[in-house]
Amino acid sequence: MAYAGSQQLEKRVTKIEARRRALSHGVVYSVNQDGLIIARPRRRGMRRPLHLAFFALGGVIAFKAVLYATLGGATYTNRVDDLASGTVIEQAGAWIMAADPVTVWLAIQGKMLLR
Repeated sequence: MAYAGSQQLEKRVTKIEARRRALSHGVVYSVNQDGLIIARPRRRGMRRPLHLAFFALGGVIAFKAVLYATLGGATYTNRVDDLASGTVIEQAGAWIMAADPVTVWLAIQGKMLLR
């Protein structure tokens, strides 16, 4: 007959191993009111990729605005039209680099700041 407390022990060991695995991915330390330091697993999720996607989108829009302000509207549009008549990859680049209202507004605001 198995020891009666062995099931409880197995549950505790499983729980401790799961916590140890979670802590191996990153730890956040906190101090309780009584001064005890507690290690908690760092939260994981989709926050970082979404964060990077927003920064990448902002970078592309800022890059387009700087190009639009530097080249001027007519030259920028001509160059995007040249891209649109190229290969599939160039057409995708032309679609991304097309001057949208946000890009034009940022370019105008940037020019006003530089005056």
